[in-house]
Amino acid sequence: MKIGLFDHIDRNHLPLATQFDERLRFIAEADDAGFYCYHVAEHHASPLNSIPVPGIFLGAVARATRRMHMGPMVYLLPLYSPLRMIEEISILDHLSGGRLEVGVGRGVSPFELKHHKIEHEDSRDIFIDAFDCISAGLVTDKLNYSGKHYEYKDVPIALRPLQTPYPAFWYGSSNATGSTWAGERGLHFVTNGSTARGKGNILAFKEALTKRGGPAQPKAEFKGGTAIGITRQIVVADTDEAALRIAEPAWAHYHANLTYLWRMNTKDELVVRQAVPSSATYPDSLRDGTIIAGSPATVLAKLTQQIAELDINYLLAYMMFGTMPLADALRSLSLFRTEVMPTLASI
Repeated sequence: MKIGLFDHIDRNHLPLATQFDERLRFIAEADDAGFYCYHVAEHHASPLNSIPVPGIFLGAVARATRRMHMGPMVYLLPLYSPLRMIEEISILDHLSGGRLEVGVGRGVSPFELKHHKIEHEDSRDIFIDAFDCISAGLVTDKLNYSGKHYEYKDVPIALRPLQTPYPAFWYGSSNATGSTWAGERGLHFVTNGSTARGKGNILAFKEALTKRGGPAQPKAEFKGGTAIGITRQIVVADTDEAALRIAEPAWAHYHANLTYLWRMNTKDELVVRQAVPSSATYPDSLRDGTIIAGSPATVLAKLTQQIAELDINYLLAYMMFGTMPLADALRSLSLFRTEVMPTLASI
């Protein structure tokens, strides 16, 4: 079992520079603790994400860490020029010393895509075309590519990644359609949502991966060669009561950020609930397992149960979010590192 760190860096009350500095300190501690990879989201026009250009922040992460892999979860490919994406991937792979992991996706929010003049119903086709183009461009000195949305002829590719042939691709999905596509392409995979929802997505991915015959870029550190994981918000404190007190206001602020664009664009609460892979209330999130808060013993027991039920080999711990103070996040990380991680790592 490998353990990664997921992040939105959702906006809070601190000055933005302070928030960035605190997050980099937290990430450096996670690197020292032995986390496998730092995955950061990309969102636009929303307080859910304060780094809508993740590559810039990852450049700072590359120099603030020594061992931990890093990458977007995910780059929204319909919003990028494939040529620019090839260059950014190459730069970050060299800046990190070959520690880049490239998460890709089409974008879950129709509002964010619309702001960039991309129609949501067109985004999957654009994404697949961009993915194929970028994959071709990362292994050549001169790009020739012809697709529905992108076409290049004899374009010099001046930069190549450090990793050969290129960093591994990952896909994050909250639905069966995307999960199946990821399995068909042999990508590394993470999902989210309740245990029941996550189980369905993981099953769809595994079935498609098995039919394909295995991963496109095997990773020996993961059983079967493919990372298969789920994201969980995790808060650890000395007692259950303390952890629940820390988690509740942080979750409430995060959830308001998560649903911000949906609530701005619709008054239908049912639409919001169906669109966002998160329960509507803090108690519901505790019950469905998307947030796990408690003492080290409580957190370990709940995570062990979920890992067995979901049959995963990768856990993305989302440990600093909303209004959570840095001191509480660092204490949570310290307890997780010493009293939870060693047992999980042996699974």
